Amino acid sequence: MLRYRDLLPKAADSQTDDDLDKGIPLSDALPLGILVTDRDGKCLYCNAAYQKLCDWPAEDLVGSHWTSVIHPEDRASTLRHWEAAVAGNEPFLCEARIQRPDGEVIWTRRNAALLTDDMPGKGYVHTVEDISIYKAHEIARREAEEKLFDEKERAQVTLNSIGDAVLSTDNGGLVSYMNTVAETLTGFSRQEAIGRPLSEVFHVVDATTHKPTSDPAKRAIQSDSIVELEANALLIAKDGVELAIEDSAAPIHNRQGVVVGAVIVFHDARYSRENTSRMAYLAQHDALTGLHNRNAFYERFEQSLALARRHQKRMGLLFIDLDNFKGINDILGHESGDTILKALAGKLEASVRSTDTVCRYGGDEFLVLLSEISQPDHAVAVADKIRETVAAPMVIDGHEVALQLSIGVSIYPDNGQTVDELLKKADRSMYRVKTLNRRPLDGSLKPAGQSLA
Repeated sequence: MLRYRDLLPKAADSQTDDDLDKGIPLSDALPLGILVTDRDGKCLYCNAAYQKLCDWPAEDLVGSHWTSVIHPEDRASTLRHWEAAVAGNEPFLCEARIQRPDGEVIWTRRNAALLTDDMPGKGYVHTVEDISIYKAHEIARREAEEKLFDEKERAQVTLNSIGDAVLSTDNGGLVSYMNTVAETLTGFSRQEAIGRPLSEVFHVVDATTHKPTSDPAKRAIQSDSIVELEANALLIAKDGVELAIEDSAAPIHNRQGVVVGAVIVFHDARYSRENTSRMAYLAQHDALTGLHNRNAFYERFEQSLALARRHQKRMGLLFIDLDNFKGINDILGHESGDTILKALAGKLEASVRSTDTVCRYGGDEFLVLLSEISQPDHAVAVADKIRETVAAPMVIDGHEVALQLSIGVSIYPDNGQTVDELLKKADRSMYRVKTLNRRPLDGSLKPAGQSLA
């Protein structure tokens, strides 16, 4: 236990406040903040270091409760801690902020020990240390740790959200990480896989010979570069299921640029090929009818144009509009309307050569590109053939539907040299025909079994 006279030697013989003022405490020579309080927390003495720490003079501190300088946010919890220590005659230790008169905040660590001999009612001597620098480092470290944790969590969520499997190894070829997709494809859980040799978890063989392929992680580490998985590879899952995969491996570097492992990214090749084929098809075809779309038409036009110029041939362009389609669609409904459009697409394709291009230009408008024709009459003949083919009645939802087309024709190079010129010519021609073709809706839509008007 500390003794009162150790702090205030000249006041030890007398306990009056006057005697405290007469003494010159040795504690003023110490750089550590020191104050003496009674059991209630009233400040009886504070040294120069403590006054400097609080930025309050002794006359303001002495007589006040020592917690009056504590930051308001820390005061209640600090006081509860103090009262519990006093009640149990225990030493007191806490970290709390001091708020100076100018608002500056100082982090402190405070120890309070019981005083003995001649101290009325016994009291406590407090040693107070400025730990602001330590706290700043601690807060910075904690913030860095929280940021690192957040980044790790974000990376974890990202890796588990992507469609590819991700698996990493250390330099010794042992699995150090795998995401959810990798768990699904390999059949190993993350807990089972981590720490195992890569070959046990990522068992890949040649699809033809079923011999093990070379280790992509090892190749990436040794070459310090990205490597592709050998072609025609099969992943043998934990349950023996074989899966065609595509993948690549890349080295992992630490902050010093040293290779510390490898990461393998792989996916089910079946879906890759199917999706690639599907996307390529959709990029060139209309989703409803299966005909070429506008993009494909323009590409086909440029190809046909180059051949026509080289062989000094003509091209024919038919602009086709389905008359009264809106009225038929309104009566039978959109589902039946889609059925009509698909049926029309099939009839158009059946009426032209395999080298020609049929395109759904939009809605109920279609284009037919006739490549390398000898005479303009050939395009007119194809247009007549299409009209006749389409005119045959169809039964849709109990209704006999006879379609009627307005077809405009333009010829390269007679009516233009570019796709825009030929489209405008064929479009104008089609509208002239449409004007002549106008007739009531009931002439093209009748209940099945009735004769057409």
